[in-house]
Amino acid sequence: MAGDLRQRRAAVGGEEDAKSATSTPSAGGDEAERKGRKEALGWLEWGRGWMGIVGEFLFQRIAASNLSNPLELPPLNGVSFIVTGATSGIGLEIARQLALAGGHVVMAVRRTKLAHELIQKWQNDNSETGKPLNAEVMELDLLSLDSVVKFADTWNARMAPLHVLVNNAGIFSIGEPQRFSKDGYEEHMQVNHLAPTLLALLLLPSLLRGSPSRIVNVNSVMHTVGFVDAEDMNMTSGKRKFTSLMGYSNSKLAQIKFSSMLHRRIPAEAGINVICASPGIVHTNVARDLPKLLVAAYHLIPYFIFDAQEGSRSTLFAASDPQVPDYCEMLKSEDWPVCACISYDCNPMNASEESHNLETSLLVWEKTLEMIGLPPDAVDKFIEGESVQCRYGQQKAE
Repeated sequence: MAGDLRQRRAAVGGEEDAKSATSTPSAGGDEAERKGRKEALGWLEWGRGWMGIVGEFLFQRIAASNLSNPLELPPLNGVSFIVTGATSGIGLEIARQLALAGGHVVMAVRRTKLAHELIQKWQNDNSETGKPLNAEVMELDLLSLDSVVKFADTWNARMAPLHVLVNNAGIFSIGEPQRFSKDGYEEHMQVNHLAPTLLALLLLPSLLRGSPSRIVNVNSVMHTVGFVDAEDMNMTSGKRKFTSLMGYSNSKLAQIKFSSMLHRRIPAEAGINVICASPGIVHTNVARDLPKLLVAAYHLIPYFIFDAQEGSRSTLFAASDPQVPDYCEMLKSEDWPVCACISYDCNPMNASEESHNLETSLLVWEKTLEMIGLPPDAVDKFIEGESVQCRYGQQKAE
């Protein structure tokens, strides 16, 4: 199976290989490049991004028609998973199916009462097998970086292995004005990028104990129309007028950029792989903030849009398929500038041209570490088993 995934990447490799590791400027952005730092997405890149989004909307169901629904999973007994945002949408399906396959699932959520009710429902539905589900609930609020540190400290204190972290939780407040968390960060950027990043880094000691292990970030095709200015990740400079679309797409691009740098920084012998999975265009609670007219339209196009179970397949594949680690190791050996990206059809995915820009990715890496309160050498220290002081939380992150 491992060879299959590598071969499927080779089928799309021609287009990817044409991309420079530092990304060639596109029309519309080349003038800014000539003056120095890239300040916007070129219009050709932006246009290709929207073409990809429309194409995914129209053809995703056809492209993924060969996949079983639900996705068939290998036995996962003894495998531990942390799944964020596991009380609704894709996250709920991911947690449920991992638990049914025998995994030890930790639902990292804000609404702990609802999570306990869901586990009881899954157990009742599964009563015919006579096997109790190995699922538990831990509180986590991604709008609070203190909460992230508290969660990681609590889990790490168990000294138990963590095999897979699934950073699923995310927000897309369509049409809403710009809002900031109590930590002072734009909410899309914090929930979709900063908090999951802090969680992943703080859990590196447990992921090392669970090696070979995986960090799976649920991403989006919308990253293709995003651009991240490392000097304005909070989007408050006024250079561009804020929109919720900008906030969401920028946060998803930042996630891929940081994930790619993390993929390159973690030594192969550590056995921790980083994967970004795109679920496709899915009908979930992400649309709860749409205007009522758009919500009505959203419900009228069920043929094109995946339901949550269909949308969970790429993440489940990235989290459990035995061929994924070999694919990640191949990318690392090739010094590929982008981490493993899995599409909604469980095939390798072309990340955007800007994702390949190592110069801006390095800037995003450095700025992200600063924003989440970790030192520049945090990853190296975690890998070496040293303690690291985080600016957030009441305790030392170790």
